[in-house]
Amino acid sequence: MQPHLSNAMPLQRTFSNRSSDYFVRMIEDIGRALEPTETQLALLERSYKSTGEFLVNCAEFDGLLVEIHPQGSRELGTITRPVNPDRTGFDIDLVARFDTTAYTKYGYPDGPTRLLRDLFAALQKYADRHGLTLKRWDRCATLEYSDGMCADIAPIIDMPSLIAVHGDLHGWIPDRQLKRYQPTNPRGYNREFNRIATISPIFTGSARLVVAMDSISEKRAEIKPLSNPDDVFGRLLCRFIQVLKLHRDVAFNGSDIAPSSVFLTTLTAAAYEQLAPQPHTNPLDLLSHIVGDMPHHFSASRDWGGEEWTIDNPTAPGDNLASSMNTSERQQAFTQWHSMLEDDLNELFDSIESQAGIDQVARKIESAFGAKASKSVQTAQLERQATARSAGKAPLFTAAGILVPSTARAHTFFGD
Repeated sequence: MQPHLSNAMPLQRTFSNRSSDYFVRMIEDIGRALEPTETQLALLERSYKSTGEFLVNCAEFDGLLVEIHPQGSRELGTITRPVNPDRTGFDIDLVARFDTTAYTKYGYPDGPTRLLRDLFAALQKYADRHGLTLKRWDRCATLEYSDGMCADIAPIIDMPSLIAVHGDLHGWIPDRQLKRYQPTNPRGYNREFNRIATISPIFTGSARLVVAMDSISEKRAEIKPLSNPDDVFGRLLCRFIQVLKLHRDVAFNGSDIAPSSVFLTTLTAAAYEQLAPQPHTNPLDLLSHIVGDMPHHFSASRDWGGEEWTIDNPTAPGDNLASSMNTSERQQAFTQWHSMLEDDLNELFDSIESQAGIDQVARKIESAFGAKASKSVQTAQLERQATARSAGKAPLFTAAGILVPSTARAHTFFGD
């Protein structure tokens, strides 16, 4: 996740510590509302383990399947609720990890096709046994559970690399045409993200954030446990990414031209890695600078086919983390969305800085992040005020909850 085109200076804007404390508490309230409840986490864990246990015991793979492990937003701590309001379950991305020797069975010329076919056939048995729906995609399969959760399961063959960061975790995944294998490294990406998330920001204002995060050790087991929510949820970088993803979801309203989560996550992490060690007055200043710096962390080149955006994955050389953005429609949509994001955040920051009333701030929150986010902030604030009154204290907005860290119409510019 090394920065690209990173010579740009941060935006020269600062906010008061009072406004920063208010905003940090706000994104904590929104982040908690986006995350699964304890009951949902338990259901997700149970479904994950059940599927994993079935796969690792499948005779079809004859000992070639080493491990089932999670990847993506659940592991990173950047999970958000599905965009579809009719869905209550959460999505999880899983990897069926095969030993290097599996290449002897699934090598060329038709190995990628056979690997995905065999995985789908095994999952179909599991789906039939439990009455679940199974869908097949280009390079993975999706199980739809009865509780509304969906699990995307992709096969990866271990293929260590001497040139990749965390190359011991490097692997191969079938490409979308099932003609060849592409480099990938979800465990290495997760390890690299965790390294960046532990960077302690430098804040020069009077407000202080407490950084409290233990490193997540790597385990080799048949079914790797999901990360402890207390270890990954609530980190400052993760909260930043959650609200940016939420703004994207509201702005695009389900449109398929929305920037991918891995693209936004990588841009935000790269900007955080560069800017967090530089002095900032407070977290609000840091986020403002990160948002302004995001477009400088991918490279763009032109050829006869148009413009190509690239983010080289250091954990899997040859894996372009911006590949999903390489249509003119998606590139234009990202540019427009990023401008909208800056405008919406500035309006929200200004309303907080001017100490506007809660109704006005709530309208700004709803416009930028949706009605559920606005309601979660108002509910949490009323609960804190009630607690403070019962204790005979004035309510204060502080950043203590972060581990470092109505009537308004929501944006639907990119959707119907």
